Amino acid sequence: GNSKSWDPVITKYVELCKDPPSGKPKKARYIGSMVADVHRTLLYGGIFMYPASKSNRNGKLRLLYELNPMAFIINAAGGKSSTGYGDILSIPPDHIHCRAPCILGSKNDVETIEEMYKEYADSKK
Repeated sequence: GNSKSWDPVITKYVELCKDPPSGKPKKARYIGSMVADVHRTLLYGGIFMYPASKSNRNGKLRLLYELNPMAFIINAAGGKSSTGYGDILSIPPDHIHCRAPCILGSKNDVETIEEMYKEYADSKK
């Protein structure tokens, strides 16, 4: 799909999922509907991502009526929602159709990606 247009952090995370240093590799699932994919994540665990890309630097999903409702549900279920840099629910919208990157799912998986973004930012200093 769009993996060639992802930033280095997301690319590295997906590679780690495919070939982990220990344990079994994770499986990729893609239904094609955010609601169905997030529902599957709630039932079986894992992570849902719709990251920023070269053509959609702010992500593609809309904050107010796509991301916030799903982030609320994931957080209420004990998971975590993030852009990679911070909580989706704490983003102040600048207009009704504003967009953001999206990482939703288990706390461990989302926090792993957030840590990778911090390390990447620190390596750029």
